[in-house]
Amino acid sequence: MGKLKIEGLTHWSIAVNDLEESKAFYGDLLGLEGVGPLGTGMYRFLTGDSSLLLYQRETPRDPVEAEGMHHSFTVTPATLVEACKVFAARELQIQALVYRAKGHFIGRELYFADPSGNRLEFRDPTWQPGMPEPSYEEIVAS
Repeated sequence: MGKLKIEGLTHWSIAVNDLEESKAFYGDLLGLEGVGPLGTGMYRFLTGDSSLLLYQRETPRDPVEAEGMHHSFTVTPATLVEACKVFAARELQIQALVYRAKGHFIGRELYFADPSGNRLEFRDPTWQPGMPEPSYEEIVAS
């Protein structure tokens, strides 16, 4: 038996407590392009060459952070800075701003949660070790 070969990523699915609230968060705040509903209780967004599907949980759960589990979106340096300012203005809780100098995904990472508590990451892969490392507060004030 040989090794299987995956050709690409079709979509990621994220369970949400309130589909309408989450559609506004991912579409209006994060700027993903909404494509439309997929049957009952699902909504599709485009993310580059893939899709992100939101689906309504049957039983909502408390928005608690799932340690380590998250979904990462690649953004430009300007978008990461703008996200810091928009999130601060909307009083969205930031979990961490990380400057990752080692490992597989070197770059600047901004962690936050959606309204259902799903942990998300905006990753700026252009940041490299030796570049400035302003704090979240410094970015917001710039």
